[in-house]
Amino acid sequence: MPILPVDTIFGEIAILLLIAAAMGALSVWLRQPLILGYIFVGILAGPSMLGLVTARDQVDLLARMGIAMLLFVVGLKLDLHLIRTLGPVALATGLGQIFFTSIIGYFLSLALRLTPVVALYVAVALTFSSTIIIVKLLSDKREIDMLHGRIAVGFLIVQDIVAILVMIGLSAFGMARTSDDLVRAFLFLSLKGVALLAGIGFLMRYILPWLLHHLARSLELLVLFSIAWAVFFALLGDFLGFSKEVGAFLAGVSLASTRYREAIGARLVSLRDFLLLFFFIDLGAQLEIGLLGTQIGPAIALSLFVLIGNPLIVIIIMGVMGYRRRTGFLAGLTVAQISEFSLILGALGVSIGHIGKETLGLITLVGLITIGLSTYLILYSHSLYRPLSWWLRFFERRVPYREKGEEKLEIDSPVDIILFGLGRFGGNLAQNLRQRGLNVLGVDFNSKIVAEWNKKGLHTLYGDAEDPEFPSALPLYKANWIVSTIPQREVNLNLLDALHHYGYGGQKAVTAHNSRDAEILKESGADLILFPFADAAKEAAELLGTGKESTELKG
Repeated sequence: MPILPVDTIFGEIAILLLIAAAMGALSVWLRQPLILGYIFVGILAGPSMLGLVTARDQVDLLARMGIAMLLFVVGLKLDLHLIRTLGPVALATGLGQIFFTSIIGYFLSLALRLTPVVALYVAVALTFSSTIIIVKLLSDKREIDMLHGRIAVGFLIVQDIVAILVMIGLSAFGMARTSDDLVRAFLFLSLKGVALLAGIGFLMRYILPWLLHHLARSLELLVLFSIAWAVFFALLGDFLGFSKEVGAFLAGVSLASTRYREAIGARLVSLRDFLLLFFFIDLGAQLEIGLLGTQIGPAIALSLFVLIGNPLIVIIIMGVMGYRRRTGFLAGLTVAQISEFSLILGALGVSIGHIGKETLGLITLVGLITIGLSTYLILYSHSLYRPLSWWLRFFERRVPYREKGEEKLEIDSPVDIILFGLGRFGGNLAQNLRQRGLNVLGVDFNSKIVAEWNKKGLHTLYGDAEDPEFPSALPLYKANWIVSTIPQREVNLNLLDALHHYGYGGQKAVTAHNSRDAEILKESGADLILFPFADAAKEAAELLGTGKESTELKG
């Protein structure tokens, strides 16, 4: 019985949005992750506490739409080139983490005095990480296109596929009366999967490029088609037994190779974020507080394993494969929580009769703990890396060859300026410096940007300004200037410290967005502070004041 006199679905949703907005504002004020605020809204408004909202079916519908939009946008970014280049590491880390986590988790569960069947369910639940939450966090940090972000998305998708196969297998096992029925069910499912992929390939090759070309005459129509395409494939995936998530993801992949994917993705971000609000609220509302109290001890032990053990497994695998310890660490933190699939798996086990509700309560509590703490780990991943860097060297090969390929530079190439960050400001700065006859060496943490600038003729290396060891690989002795166009103060402070450590004696210019940061950077050794917006506005005002014409003044 709701405590507020609202008897319409519209009124309940309105109240829910007001509470979410208030909690979101409080989270921002307290500098806490919005995701945790939204989950708390679900707990507060759900049946376990105040029972403010009873329109669960409507909230669940919006949540499912949000999941479909998120995975559709993820699929848009997963082009064929990415699959070719990151397929091996995504497969190895995804499957490797599942294998080792399930084995260790099983024996840990047995040590916690769980029965073998319950221990098996709990162990499998610990292996899956939340693609939805991780993609949202990486997108908010603008790290989804960085190397560790793309690797993380790759192995999270591998995990999701395995999770879906496990649930399909359990469902088939629950319905099958004999082993022959089970074999037939899996064979039929495999045939449907092959037919679905073949159909998508045909559409990508012959239909979609032509169709999108005509739809793109109206941007509104293009966006409407994209939403309809995502929802339709989600429905198709569910109808074929692969889940809505897989269908929406494949819908995005089918459009990833077209020229319109960036425009579509940019227009759907706001819709995705709004609908995902309901997913996090629904996740909180599903928590049954009464089942959690007796499971605190085992939940803490299992949560510590997920928070520490899962990242270590990924770091070790990526280190063996030849990636830097920093890349492995940043990617590894993304598996420090369990997935919504884990909760679904537990609910499925209850419905089949393999486990009881107390086990589902245990999995739910582990999910709440790990999702909450891993959110902070990911948001502050770069700050966490610095004190752990020395210890993580044991997980890095002597030559991390997977990333060395992007750091090759001709020994005799002249270098006047080493420029960190080739975004809008950095890219324009690099072009202007080259026009003035200066030799620029670019550095960026986005491998796609590195490849694009190398094609344009600018020597560009893949590297991270926050990595304290990376400057040792640069020709510092050649450069008169080291320039950072990266706006984050902590990144620039780390870079200045590293340059001092390696004895760089040239000039150092870094970027700041306010006077306070500028003072701190000056005290740390910066010779010149760049204010991109203020400097551009000043130059534009000077040009306008003198009446000079300039092709640089556009829009």
